[in-house]
Amino acid sequence: MKILVINGSPKGAVSNTYKLTKAFLEGMRQGIVGTDNGNGVQVEEIQVNRLDIKPCLGCFSCWDKTPGKCCIQDDMQEIISKLLWADVTIWSFPLYYFTVPGGLKNLIDRQLPMVLPFMVEREDQVGNGSHPLRYDMSGKRTVVISTCGFYTAEGNYDGVNSLFDHMCGKDQYTTLFCGQGELFRVPELSQRTDEYLGYVKAAGKEYVEGSISEKTRAELNKLLYPREVFESLADSSWGIDKETGEKESDALIFTRQMAALYQKESYDGKDQVLEMYYTDLNECYQIVMGKEGSQVYTDGSKTSTTRIETPFTVWKSIAAGEIRGDEALMQQLYKVKGDFNLMLNWDKYFGGLGSGGNKGNSETESGADGACEGTGSRYIPRKGTNMNIMLIPWIVFWVAVAINGYIGGLVSIGVCAVVPLIFYQYKKTPYDILSGVFVTGYSMAVLLGAPERIMMPLAYLTFGIMWTVTCFGKIPLTAHYSMNDYNGESALQNPLFMKTNWILTLMWGILYLLTPIWTYFIMGTKIASLTGAINSLLPIFMGIFTVWFQRWYPAKVARGN
Repeated sequence: MKILVINGSPKGAVSNTYKLTKAFLEGMRQGIVGTDNGNGVQVEEIQVNRLDIKPCLGCFSCWDKTPGKCCIQDDMQEIISKLLWADVTIWSFPLYYFTVPGGLKNLIDRQLPMVLPFMVEREDQVGNGSHPLRYDMSGKRTVVISTCGFYTAEGNYDGVNSLFDHMCGKDQYTTLFCGQGELFRVPELSQRTDEYLGYVKAAGKEYVEGSISEKTRAELNKLLYPREVFESLADSSWGIDKETGEKESDALIFTRQMAALYQKESYDGKDQVLEMYYTDLNECYQIVMGKEGSQVYTDGSKTSTTRIETPFTVWKSIAAGEIRGDEALMQQLYKVKGDFNLMLNWDKYFGGLGSGGNKGNSETESGADGACEGTGSRYIPRKGTNMNIMLIPWIVFWVAVAINGYIGGLVSIGVCAVVPLIFYQYKKTPYDILSGVFVTGYSMAVLLGAPERIMMPLAYLTFGIMWTVTCFGKIPLTAHYSMNDYNGESALQNPLFMKTNWILTLMWGILYLLTPIWTYFIMGTKIASLTGAINSLLPIFMGIFTVWFQRWYPAKVARGN
């Protein structure tokens, strides 16, 4: 397949629209089945801003004096030959005053040699009168890709559609129009824009396979951000104070853009005041987040609930994805003081900035990394782990066997047989499987006559060893389960999350390594049947401690302590 890409943006290869075009082209490559898995595809790219294309003179020499050839000697003759060569032509350009940029319009006007001068009536009833084609263009396909600076493409491409209706025929070309185009140049918003580019790539693949699916179309037609969020972002990006017209500092511009992404749906009944102190600039701004939205204060008049002390350069690097926020925090490149709950729920408050302007922060505190939770994102459900699958067999064994060895053994085996039936709802871990194996084994031993006083402590010891051993591996046991609350497996890349779980896993492991000692003695007393209940008391307190520690320790590190 021969593909011609005409990039009509005056910005050339750095065009926002061109990013969409490259994604679409990549999808086309994947979708083409041919020699060497599609490597035989031929692609020619034309950067209009680099070419010498003069305006049409309207002399009609290409019709009567030199049929099919323009009298102007520039790059247009080569472009016409490439248009005739291509099987698919992709027109890529930003919307300029509701139509195409001037340089591209010159190129379109100069296509006059490709038609004959005779008058004909169009079969598709577009316009009144037309000219027949000089060349056989049957079988050729056209794609039009464009971005605009409005919050939506809807209603803004009438001029473009009319132009290409006349050029290609009504419904004879494929369009991909996207509003909020300027956001594709903002690295802080890459989570959402990259997600959109993923759908553009899917559209390219589907296009060569037949046509773009309704499902993909629906995703492409979604707004990148709600209108009010986008327009706030756009207004703040100019860096001009609305009242004075004075230029604002880069740090204030960035803070305003961050505030624009606040999701008021996250409001929990109490205003939050996020104070950003940029230590290298000695500038401090406050974002007040309330029921109706957010507002930036420059006078420090509010009492902060959460304060972030960071060099502006560090925060910008985190925002752009140049450094990981969790690593920056562990290296104490920035500090967080006050209510740490805001940081733990960063994606909730600034969803679209989860992997952009504050990707580092949501990664740092919650382990978020690349989860597409911004407005308009597609939710892909994933199975989570469930610690109850691991715990239930052990708890049943400890309680039931202590009461009655034989019946307890039977009950424990029954539970181990039933638990796997709920695996389909959750993601299995090695410890879920090992627990079932160990408990079944100890239950069988009890049924075969092994003394409960030996089997019970041995079961606790095995459980403790299972926890403790994982502290010497890559992933401590608790991390397999607590990651559910911190955006899944991406949390495993967060050193602060991992260190927190390493400490907790070790403490739980030590508890269960010590439990066999007093269990052995209790099993030799009159209250042996209460062993399971007695041994549940310390885990209850340890559970309360765990909940507290999971919040306290990250906050302690964030404060720089």
